Amino acid sequence: MTEVTDKVERAIARFERVTRQLDERDTTGREAARRERQRLNAGLGRTALRVAITVGLIWLAIIAIGLVKPIGMFGFLAALLVTGVIAAILIARGRRGVISTPAPAPDLPNGAMVERFDSYIYRARAALPAPARAELDAISRILPPLKQTLERLETLDPAAQDARRLMSLHLPGLIERYQHVPAAYRQERDGEDKTVDQRLVEGLSAGRTALAEVAERLARADVAALETQGRFIQSRYGEERIDSEDASGS
Repeated sequence: MTEVTDKVERAIARFERVTRQLDERDTTGREAARRERQRLNAGLGRTALRVAITVGLIWLAIIAIGLVKPIGMFGFLAALLVTGVIAAILIARGRRGVISTPAPAPDLPNGAMVERFDSYIYRARAALPAPARAELDAISRILPPLKQTLERLETLDPAAQDARRLMSLHLPGLIERYQHVPAAYRQERDGEDKTVDQRLVEGLSAGRTALAEVAERLARADVAALETQGRFIQSRYGEERIDSEDASGS
C-alpha cells in the first residue's frame, strides 16, 4: 500500500512540475507576444506620422508654388500622383521593416539593441525545434530586466560589451547558421555524435547562461552601489551622529 501511495505521489509531483513548466512557458510566450505587438503598433504609428508629415510638406510646397504661378488641373493631378507614389513608398518601407526584423546592428544603443534582439528571437522562434524554442523562451525572460539595466549604461561601457556581442553577433549568428543547414542534414551526427539540432540547443543554452551572468553581475553592482550609498547616509546623518551633534551644541 505504501509503495502504491509513493508512486501516486511521485506521479502527481511530476505532473505538477510539468504543468508548472508549461505555465511558465505560456506566460513567457504571452509576454513576448505582448512586447512584439507593442513594437508593431509603435512602428505603424511612426510610419503613419512619417507619411502625414511628408504629405503635408508636399502640399505646402504645392500651395507655395500655386501662389506664385497657378499650377492648373494637370499640375493638380500631377501633385496627387506624386503624393500617392511617395506615400506608397513610405508605407511599403514601413511594412517591410515591421514584417522582417533583422538581427540587431552592432551600433545600436543598449536599450534599442535589447528591443531589436527580443523581436528577432520572437520571430525566429517558429522555425526552430522545440528544445531550441524553450531556450529562446528562457532568454526572453532575461531581456526585460536586462534592458532596464543596460539603458542606464553607455554603449561602450565594458560591463555592457559582453551582452551586446551576444545579442548582435553570437546568438543571431548561431541561429542564422542553423537556418542555412538543409533540413535533411540536421539529424546527421558529427564526430562527437551530436546532431545540428543538439549543437543549436547547446549554443543557445550557453548564450542564455552568459546573458544571465551579465544581468546578474550588473544587478549585483547596482545592489552594492545602493548599499554603499545607504551606509554613507547612515554614517553621515544617522541618529547617533545627530544625537552627538545635539549634545555638543547644548
